[in-house]
Amino acid sequence: MLTDAKCRTAKPQATPYKLPDGQGLYLEVKPNGVKAWRYRFKLADRESTFAVGNYGAAPAGETQDSAQARRDGGTFTLAEAREERAKARGLVKQGINPAAARQLERTKQAQANAITFESVAGEWLALKDWTEDTKARRLDMLKRVVFPKIGALPVGQVTPAHVLDVLNTSAKDNGPAVAVEARRAMSGVFDLAVSTLRAATDPVHPVRKALPKNKTQHKRALAAEEIGQLLRDMAAHPVRHETLAAFRLMWFTLARPSEVIEAQWAEFDLDAAIWRIPAERMKLRKEHTIPLPTQAVALLRALQGVTGHQAHLFPGRDNRTKPMSGATFRQALMTIGWSGRYSPHATRTTGSTRLNEMGYTSDWIERQLAHAEPNAVRRTYNHAEYLSDRAKMMQSWADYLDRIKTGSNVVEFRRTA
Repeated sequence: MLTDAKCRTAKPQATPYKLPDGQGLYLEVKPNGVKAWRYRFKLADRESTFAVGNYGAAPAGETQDSAQARRDGGTFTLAEAREERAKARGLVKQGINPAAARQLERTKQAQANAITFESVAGEWLALKDWTEDTKARRLDMLKRVVFPKIGALPVGQVTPAHVLDVLNTSAKDNGPAVAVEARRAMSGVFDLAVSTLRAATDPVHPVRKALPKNKTQHKRALAAEEIGQLLRDMAAHPVRHETLAAFRLMWFTLARPSEVIEAQWAEFDLDAAIWRIPAERMKLRKEHTIPLPTQAVALLRALQGVTGHQAHLFPGRDNRTKPMSGATFRQALMTIGWSGRYSPHATRTTGSTRLNEMGYTSDWIERQLAHAEPNAVRRTYNHAEYLSDRAKMMQSWADYLDRIKTGSNVVEFRRTA
């Protein structure tokens, strides 16, 4: 049997020679100085040789990780070569050629490496029942926040440490809301990978609570004085005309930010003061009809001269065939100093709170906000749109917004008949 000293001191000769260790394992010393481990075996009455790797002594102080890296590179000590021989003998006893088994494993590994997080994320997005604009916004977030760190990694090799790095970086650079969105998206991608046997676990789960709770109160209902100040600050800010118009339309109608940003001219009947949002753009996948106050109609008629020839009311700056980015409002709010104090979604919270306080029927308010009826019986039998009632309510709301924007001393918002 060989010793490590004999392997280490073996000198090359003019022709290759073998140093046997037993049970089919030997060290072949080549004229160029390379020392290669070989395992000779017989399978189906045919002799074959399995190339284990090259000989190399373990350096002093070698760690487990560096030792594994060395073996992955094809260099084995005497003890490690014997372990490889034992594995190969076990395969031969099962009638398996160890060389073929290794090639199969390498092929599987290559295929696994080709299945990157980014590629599975693309599949995940394609499967979602979202509008194309919503998918585009989510993809934009992934490209900015997630892909630069883990997009090129095999999806099965992403660890909780990788995920935590993405979350911490996004929370610091992009804000807590974006970090939460990234966490949800990553978990969705890994859920797909696990269900299709391309990953063993969801690495998001162990670190799902690592993000600090968002302490901002940006979704609370704004007080009257705050609404007025916000509207004045936004009007005074030198934003694009389309951005300001979209912001005002959101407040006049209490529609969701995405519903406003993605609005198309074909959805509007300005003569009838009606906005019909098709089902595919609605959260509940049901067409929603919104009455337009006179202020909104005037705003949109003026906007027609600017973007009326486009499909979208608020086209993007760089690509006019697409709507503006969902981040447009957030960027504007950051510029005027309202980031963290208010988010566009708080518009609906504010409208709902104020309208309820002033005595408007909750059915009208909930229908205006396109909320689902929680009562199953009422949801089945109550199909009323309350359109004329909602039109009066929203006209009063728009008039109220105009008054507090000018700084009028509005003590309360009284319901009109």
